[in-house]
Amino acid sequence: MGNYITSRRGHVLGSWSGMKKYLEKDMLADKLKKRVRYGCTRYVGMDGCHIFDIHIDGKQAKRFSWETVNTYFIKKGYKKNSSPVGIGEYWDEFMPLLEEVPIYSRDEYTDDEFCEALAAYRNQDIQSSIYSDNPIVRMFAVLDRRVGKRTLEELKMTLDTQPAWLREFYELRIKSEGL
Repeated sequence: MGNYITSRRGHVLGSWSGMKKYLEKDMLADKLKKRVRYGCTRYVGMDGCHIFDIHIDGKQAKRFSWETVNTYFIKKGYKKNSSPVGIGEYWDEFMPLLEEVPIYSRDEYTDDEFCEALAAYRNQDIQSSIYSDNPIVRMFAVLDRRVGKRTLEELKMTLDTQPAWLREFYELRIKSEGL
């Protein structure tokens, strides 16, 4: 499909440049513009896989790729072979674990999960997104210009319940609004 971003489940999100414009220019809170940047890398031979990055003030804050999830599974001891040798062993057990370990109980996510979360965020109201079970959807929502100070005050109370990686995004937004 050319330069279009498509998840393995068939969600076509559009071109990367269009998605980037939507996230950084159309929906990002004014006080975060030029501070939050999204990136996408696609390597030849990766069978349609992407690596999505989010940078805050020029530093990578989060990466979404199959490799980050697989490494997470190895480090957390989910994989029986904790010292894989070669590509086959490295990827062995990945797909079953991806199904077994739900998105809300992990700290790392695939490029497909990024795409699925972005599709959900774009197709539902902001209140549904801000209170979503999916932490990636909540990330998009907390950076959204439609989230006001009253909602941010409420979200401040939930900081301790958020995954550590997501707390950084909540704190960034809350502090940027002077709360």
